[in-house]
Amino acid sequence: MSLSFFSMEHLWLLVLLLLWAALLFGGFIFGRPHEDGKRRMPTWTRMASSLALVLAGWGGFLSIREGDAGAAALLVALGMTLGFLGDLFMARLIPVGNHILGGIGAFGLGHILYIMAFVQFDALAGTIMGANAAALVIWWLIGVGGWYLIVFRGQKPTPLHLAALPYALLLSSTAGFATMLAVAQPPIFVPLAVGAALFLLSDLILAAELFNGLHFPLIGDVVWLTYGPAQMLIVYSMIGALLMWK
Repeated sequence: MSLSFFSMEHLWLLVLLLLWAALLFGGFIFGRPHEDGKRRMPTWTRMASSLALVLAGWGGFLSIREGDAGAAALLVALGMTLGFLGDLFMARLIPVGNHILGGIGAFGLGHILYIMAFVQFDALAGTIMGANAAALVIWWLIGVGGWYLIVFRGQKPTPLHLAALPYALLLSSTAGFATMLAVAQPPIFVPLAVGAALFLLSDLILAAELFNGLHFPLIGDVVWLTYGPAQMLIVYSMIGALLMWK
C-alpha cells in the first residue's frame, strides 16, 4: 500500500487510519484482562475501530462517486459496512437467536462484494488476473483443508458446521482473487492479498475456538489483531488505488 495518496486532499484517510490504530492497538495495550482470559480489548474499542474503517470506505466512495471507479468504491464501502455488521453480530450486540450464523451471513455478503470489487479493479487496471487462476485453486484447497481439519473432522455435523464450508470457500476465494490481482498488478495490490490472507487466518483461529474448543491466553485479541489489520489492508488498498487512479 503506497502512502502517496495521503495528500492534503485526502488527509482524512490518514486521520482515520491513525484513529483505527489507536482504537485497536490502544484497546489491547491499555485494556484490562477479562475474567475468561480471552482478551484485553474492550468491546467498544473493537467496534469503534471497525467503524473507522467503514467511514474510510464511505469517504473514499464520496470522493470518487462517478464511473466504474465510483462503482468499485461503493462495493468496498458496502463490503466493509457488512463486515462491521458481522462484528456487531459476533459481539452479541444485535439480539438474534444465533449470533454466529448472523456473523457468517454478514461477513459472507461482504466478501461477495469485495470479490465483485476485485473484478472491477481488474478491468480498471487493464490486467488479466484470470491468467493466475492457479492461485485461486491453491486458496480453495487451503480453505477446504482448514474447514475439514478445524471444523468438521471428529465432529457431529450440524447445520452450522455445514454452513461453515461455503463460508470457508468464500473467504479463500477472496484471498485467491486478491492474490491474482497482486500477481497481475504488483506492488499496489500486494497489501490487499496480505489482508485477505490475514482475514482467512483470523477466521480459522476463531473457528478453532468455536468448534474445537481451542483456548490460549488472549485468543480473542489474537483474532482481532489479525482480523483488524486484514480489514484495514483490504479497505485502504482498494480505496487508495482508486484515489490514485481518479
